[in-house]
Amino acid sequence: MSFLKGAVYFTSFGLKDASEVSCIGHDWEDIPDFLGAKYGEVARRLDLSFNQLRSLKGLKAFSQLEELIVDNNLLGNDLRLPRLPRLHTLTLNKNQFTDIEALLEHLVEVTPALEYLSLLGNEACPNQLVSMDKDEDDYQRYRYFVLHKLTNLKFLDTRKVTQSERSEAEARGAFMKVVKPKNDQDTASDLRSESTVTSYTPLPRGSKDARNHKGVFTKCRYVYYGKHSEGNRFIRNDQL
Repeated sequence: MSFLKGAVYFTSFGLKDASEVSCIGHDWEDIPDFLGAKYGEVARRLDLSFNQLRSLKGLKAFSQLEELIVDNNLLGNDLRLPRLPRLHTLTLNKNQFTDIEALLEHLVEVTPALEYLSLLGNEACPNQLVSMDKDEDDYQRYRYFVLHKLTNLKFLDTRKVTQSERSEAEARGAFMKVVKPKNDQDTASDLRSESTVTSYTPLPRGSKDARNHKGVFTKCRYVYYGKHSEGNRFIRNDQL
């Protein structure tokens, strides 16, 4: 089948359970109602790539879907799908997922037959497509975490799931969560919060004010018994 930007294609291969709908490059922000009304009951494969989708609410009419391709859209961490009991293939490449834990838990509930998943090109999928700072170890930890959540997957991104990966995911996958790095705004907020907290000092309250400093004799909370501190060195007069 050839695809033309902005066109809607429907193809029936002679069998009711082998129908494909392709809606590539329409710049849709939502799935239009007419699509589900016209193709929802017969579509088995739906391609919505290269749009501007931020949600997939319109998928409710496509209850018989087996393959869903939603690459190059604007889908994020708040994505919600209707229950799709027959869906075995889902590709969400190049969207805006930064934390996939909620997504994976949601997929467990609504796509029980899922076997093929691809999340390449998202920040939550740490490889060199997203950042040159990521390496194979980062990506492998991500795979273990995904496989820990979605135990029925046979294929993740571009690789077949191996038995050794399944074993590692079962044993340690829960501890392999990919943590989202803080952005500049979060860091600035943390710094402002820290600036409002008074740091502990062993000096008495009266000696903390730099404008009214005075010597104070009191007990310190900590005692050092080490042998190698500078304070334990003897300095002779000829060394001064």
